Amino acid sequence: MTENEISEKIIGCAIQVHRELGPGLLESSYEECLYFELIQAGLLVEKQKPLPLIYKEVKLECGYRLDLMVENKVVIEVKSVEALNDIHMAQILTYLKLSKCKLGLLMNFNVVLMKSGIKRVANKL
Repeated sequence: MTENEISEKIIGCAIQVHRELGPGLLESSYEECLYFELIQAGLLVEKQKPLPLIYKEVKLECGYRLDLMVENKVVIEVKSVEALNDIHMAQILTYLKLSKCKLGLLMNFNVVLMKSGIKRVANKL
């Protein structure tokens, strides 16, 4: 599957989770439920995947943790905040760079309509 095909499935699953739960819960709740839906959809998903950070000669085995990595191609960063801002975009761009993935989805579940809480972020490799 391409990144675009994977992202379509992810967005469908996120909308399903949001319809069931609505806004206002903790990020961890949405992450766990989205993980469940993605697995049910037949996708390969890693939750809280360690992402090493290499700085010069220093390698930190677990510099970061990705909320969800789907099919080893798409990074998902789950949020439940009043509004997405520049630091959230910077965070997912850093994750894309470190993971060498082309596509990320920044998903804020604390919205009335889920589609308004989804930002597609492309990494220019």
